[in-house]
Amino acid sequence: MAARKKLIEVALPLDAVNAASAREKSIRHGHPSTLHLWWARRPLAAARAVIFAQMVDDPSEYVDVLLSDPKRKRAAQRALKQRRAAGAASAGRTDAAGSGGAHAGDRRTLGETAAALERERLFGILRELVRWENTTNEEVLEQARTEIWQSWRRACAAHADHPRAAELFDRHRLPAFHDPFAGGGSLPLEAQRLGLEAHASDLNPVAVLINKAMIEIPPKFAGRPPVNPAARADATLVEKTWRGAQGLAEDVRRYGRWMRDEAEKRIGRLYPPVEITPALVRERPDLEPYAGRKLTVIAWLWARTVKSPNPAFADVDVPLASTFMLSTKKGKEAYVEPVVEGRGYRFAVKVGAPADADAAKAGTKLARGANFRCLMSGTPIAGDHIKAEGQAKRMGARLMAIVAEGDRGRVYLAPTAEHEETAREAVPEWRPELNMPRDRRWFSPPLYGLPTYGDVFTSRQLVALTTFSDLVREATERVRRDATAAGPPDDDRPRDFPGHQHGGDASAGLPDDDRPLRDGGAGATAYAEAVALYLAFAQSKACNRNTGLCLWEHRMDRLVATFGRQAIPMVWDFAETNPLAGAGGDIFGTVKSVCEVMENQFNRVTSCVSYQEDAVSQRTSNGKIVSTDPPYYDNIGYADLSDFFTSGYAAR
Repeated sequence: MAARKKLIEVALPLDAVNAASAREKSIRHGHPSTLHLWWARRPLAAARAVIFAQMVDDPSEYVDVLLSDPKRKRAAQRALKQRRAAGAASAGRTDAAGSGGAHAGDRRTLGETAAALERERLFGILRELVRWENTTNEEVLEQARTEIWQSWRRACAAHADHPRAAELFDRHRLPAFHDPFAGGGSLPLEAQRLGLEAHASDLNPVAVLINKAMIEIPPKFAGRPPVNPAARADATLVEKTWRGAQGLAEDVRRYGRWMRDEAEKRIGRLYPPVEITPALVRERPDLEPYAGRKLTVIAWLWARTVKSPNPAFADVDVPLASTFMLSTKKGKEAYVEPVVEGRGYRFAVKVGAPADADAAKAGTKLARGANFRCLMSGTPIAGDHIKAEGQAKRMGARLMAIVAEGDRGRVYLAPTAEHEETAREAVPEWRPELNMPRDRRWFSPPLYGLPTYGDVFTSRQLVALTTFSDLVREATERVRRDATAAGPPDDDRPRDFPGHQHGGDASAGLPDDDRPLRDGGAGATAYAEAVALYLAFAQSKACNRNTGLCLWEHRMDRLVATFGRQAIPMVWDFAETNPLAGAGGDIFGTVKSVCEVMENQFNRVTSCVSYQEDAVSQRTSNGKIVSTDPPYYDNIGYADLSDFFTSGYAAR
């Protein structure tokens, strides 16, 4: 028997799918892509459309069913009549114009017209299905699921005589779905959303964890209330009905807040505020509103240094600054002005537009790449000299400016000896030691004496990230203890019941069965591991914004994360964020962004699974619906780039 033709083989409303996919790029809060960094994610809209269209029959396959419905048949007859009348009128106009062409009329049959009308109805469902606003709209999703079920029942009926019909076809259960190159998980997530049992596999452990966090773990604890004591004591939450992963997200948020507060106690001294002294106000009248106040530092801006190639200044560490501009916002311009004093220099910060805008914009940079000039003598500093300095471990860094939080925006201040010394006091107990690949397409730091992943962090960043990693471990034990102490579950259903729905009893706890997630556990130990995974994701996201490779975007007054593109490039002047200040890279900020995704996107209870597997040798696809986006081979170094997360603090 011939395979039934699917909608995707005939036509799709591509304009609507493309528009919805493009729009997703501007949606940041609550989008699954913000759960954790992955490269070249597929748009959810496109994934949803593809799965729907490959599961749903094209109407040409069931014309007899359409025409057996009197209402649809009459609609097709009217449409065919109107089309033929319009065709005849068009032919008449053509003949009157002297074309001499004979018009044979519309040759479309009644069955084709009925199929076309039905196809347009399916397109209407698809147009609504791909809209971002309908991502979790159950009414729209249920329409799509209904169409998938109808096509599946037709398939079951058509193959009822197949020798393996009982094994392969079950009109009461949809076939499972598998993506053997799951990556960022768009396809498995949307398959789950459309009611399929999704299986996601990938060789990359980061991708496997992302998929576990999206499709496997949330259904295990769907509908459960949080276990943390603060939530259980909150009268406003006791009677709340916790849907999907809302309760799990509430725990992630609460324990994430504990992590942030505990980190403040342990390492807050490394992130001192900056005091606006009378002397500073005299030098900078624009700081008068802040006189006598201590402002929270958002970031410290550093410039890397090397010894000057000019023999007269060979003992001077000169800056490699790609720009001296701090802010180019109209009316809020600020820039660094280097002041040479004898055989040394200092950095002053000025507000307003610089007199020489081009010079301020260029910093000490002469051309693309590692080409600078000596601040002291003007001598060109070639890339080979910088590489040699780096390989000899003579590349340093000097504080160039301080960014503080003002009442109405950023306040830029000159560096102080106290702040520079505080940064250098940090002594890490551990650092990632794995070497970066020596592939210039994606990794340039090794060329400049920074061979390991640990080398891309400052000492203060190493201390902070180590502290966060330790706190994730400590939080895990706190969650397990609190889950056990929360009291007995509110009913006697099995604890591993997928999508176990609680009615809002905030005293419901979990048994401590000591079974971890990897063994299928769903008790206190597994729940603690689940919370820890999302906290680790927050920690991993913080890593992306806490390296010595982050830029300061002067057009937007904000920090740019390490992975601005699919590479780990060398950065000359970098921004070191304050991970306790509530700005970019703040550990609790990343916790909140993770929770937004959990609350808004993970509301399905379909049991799904993610595992590490080689697509070449896997057998999981057997008997399943397969939809995938194949890898790009070496166009993007997924595996090597992912080592940033698996060899560093995210894996510690």
